Amino acid sequence: MKTTPAHIVREYGPFDDKPGVHGVSFDGRQLWFASGDHLNAVDPDSGRLQRALDVQAHAGTAFDGRYLYQIADNRIQKIDPDTGAVLSTIPTPEDGGAGLTWAEGSLWIGQHRARKIHRIDPETGAILNTIESKRFVTGVTWLNGELWHATWENDRSDLRQVDPRTGALLQSVEMPAGAMVSGLESDGVDRFFCGGGGSGKIRAVQRPK
Repeated sequence: MKTTPAHIVREYGPFDDKPGVHGVSFDGRQLWFASGDHLNAVDPDSGRLQRALDVQAHAGTAFDGRYLYQIADNRIQKIDPDTGAVLSTIPTPEDGGAGLTWAEGSLWIGQHRARKIHRIDPETGAILNTIESKRFVTGVTWLNGELWHATWENDRSDLRQVDPRTGALLQSVEMPAGAMVSGLESDGVDRFFCGGGGSGKIRAVQRPK
């Protein structure tokens, strides 16, 4: 199993009046991050905050190519990114969740203290499959067919590629001391966007070659 140090290529934020980053997504044009009572869009080139949707946004964020999905307490909201309207909701597994991403027609949700990742039906919330992790799961993403998740435990964070069927650890990218990861998304090419929790930052990390 290969372990490499994280190569942070850029930092975004902190942003005024946005005390923390609780979930991260990317729609191909804008970075989105959850900050408690708003879902915020950032221009990834300029780093400027573009707009904010007035929705509850407590944990993981995802994008399916048309709609945003946002964890709020024990539910997942399906959101129109143009208007901010909540179109529907489904329950989270086990009454909560951390990371969230969209892949292969499903939502994938991290269970923080349970150390699990569930694949769930986006219409009903039914659990389709579950894999287990060795550490707290705080973010989930896919990059070029690879399943990755973030961890945050004992004041350490890393990014882990795992087998999507078994959960077996394939490689790890270790974040620097103090750079905790509270949400995870990829750009679909070669970078990860890592939520920085209470720092209010989003860090772009190069995928190791």
